[in-house]
Amino acid sequence: MSLQAPGMFYECKGVCDRQGRVKEILLRFAVGGIVVSVFALLGDRLKPKSFAGLFGAAPSVALATLAFTAMKDGKAYASMEARSMILGALAFFVYAWVVGRMLIRRRIPVLATTTAAITVWFVCAFGLWFALVR
Repeated sequence: MSLQAPGMFYECKGVCDRQGRVKEILLRFAVGGIVVSVFALLGDRLKPKSFAGLFGAAPSVALATLAFTAMKDGKAYASMEARSMILGALAFFVYAWVVGRMLIRRRIPVLATTTAAITVWFVCAFGLWFALVR
């Protein structure tokens, strides 16, 4: 794409790409903030209050990301991303279960437990990807 001014020719490559990316990032930031706020309000209304963090984080960010991905790259690509998010969530569930068991039953320090158990998430996530997506 070239921009033309009287008496001057300007080839727009890197600058226009950067401007488009900055606008997209700012739009994602604004929409993501709104969606997170809506989910936080929803979580605030529910009992017990521990649900507020659950509703304020992952679902709202995932929905905002999927909406932008569908608009930008199409529904087929967004569905592939959604499938990847589901597999990552399943792997995280296994990770959380392992961490919970280690902390409650074995009384291992939190930092050591979470650091060691992150390999569980990687193995589950990439194992699921290898088995189901690849």
